[in-house]
Amino acid sequence: MSAMGNNRLLLVDDETDFRAPLKKRLEKRGFVVFEAGSGDECQMLLGNEPVDVVVSDVKMPGKNGIEVLEWIKENHGKTEVILLTGHASAQDGVEGIKKGAFDYLTKPVEFEHLVQKIGQAIDKKKREAEKKQEAEFKARMEQQMVATERLASLGTLSTGIAHEIDNPLAIIKECAEYMKLLLNKQELATMPRKPDFENAIGKIETAIERAKRITHQLLGFVRKSETFFSETDLKELVAETVEFAAKDAENKRIKIFQDTGHANAVIWSDPYAIRQVIFNLLTNAIAAIGSDGTIKISIKDTESRVMLCVEDTGEGIPKENMEKIFEPFFTTKPPGVGTGLGLYVTSGIVNRLGGRIDISSRVGQGSNFQVMLPRSIEACADMGDNKNICFDILNEIKGDPTK
Repeated sequence: MSAMGNNRLLLVDDETDFRAPLKKRLEKRGFVVFEAGSGDECQMLLGNEPVDVVVSDVKMPGKNGIEVLEWIKENHGKTEVILLTGHASAQDGVEGIKKGAFDYLTKPVEFEHLVQKIGQAIDKKKREAEKKQEAEFKARMEQQMVATERLASLGTLSTGIAHEIDNPLAIIKECAEYMKLLLNKQELATMPRKPDFENAIGKIETAIERAKRITHQLLGFVRKSETFFSETDLKELVAETVEFAAKDAENKRIKIFQDTGHANAVIWSDPYAIRQVIFNLLTNAIAAIGSDGTIKISIKDTESRVMLCVEDTGEGIPKENMEKIFEPFFTTKPPGVGTGLGLYVTSGIVNRLGGRIDISSRVGQGSNFQVMLPRSIEACADMGDNKNICFDILNEIKGDPTK
């Protein structure tokens, strides 16, 4: 039976003479005990004080125990309920079992029997919580295994991609440029349907650039890029990157606001990698909005960490996609528009720098990406799962005076 310490109970009974002494005896056994004199009072108390087990009398003025049970199961499904009935109304207890009660006891209640039932109810609740955690852990592991398998396949394929695809792309690009050169010659000035040919060449060049971006992103997963740490001012990086993305945002009537004025944003990190993170999050936000919206970039700081936030007024991310957005190749964009690699790359960079990236989102209202970065390599010690990455980087830097 479960240990009683810190387990929270609620006694619901309209008879104070029964409820008060029972509360004292249960408290001596280590329970945290609340009490309510009616069904309405029980509902009000549960709104402010969640409990593990409710022990409720069935026969009460106003809402009876069965009605209280139904309300608890509807609004506090994880709370177990034990019903107390009189000998003549045991049928009420059976009805309660059918409606989700853990068990019922008849009055007068034998105290040790009640304590045993409470312990069993708490054990049941803990087992169900453990099963849920196990199922969630299994689902996460399966998801990680799928991602790992994808990356393994990606690594095998990527080693030959640069030569096998980039070379033909270079030839196609050269031919497209040669055709543009021919079309610009004087003798072809009156060529029939010349604009159609120019448009077709433009589409070829766009497709070439898209294919090159994909191959370079793929190769970036395989090659371990070098990390060069230096004193880095996040405010300057934000300003530079916003300026770079401003034209695209302006064309789509999207306003970008910066809220970085009062933060101490100087950290020891890799400015080139962080610039890519900011740019990826900005372009992702612009794509999420489409047109007519706002993006806010802010910096918040503590003694050991700095948080960069990129908040947009885009379409938001459905709950079922929240755990998938950092997976490689996952995208909600139409075919030919997104590769599903941008946020995966971003997450990988942030992890490599010893930070972490979180997201909050509401469908129809927008998303907020929060990038937490350590102010120094030593500050990684309190960054959770990433601290080992930071210690590896620190040892690497200490062993190489040029870094």
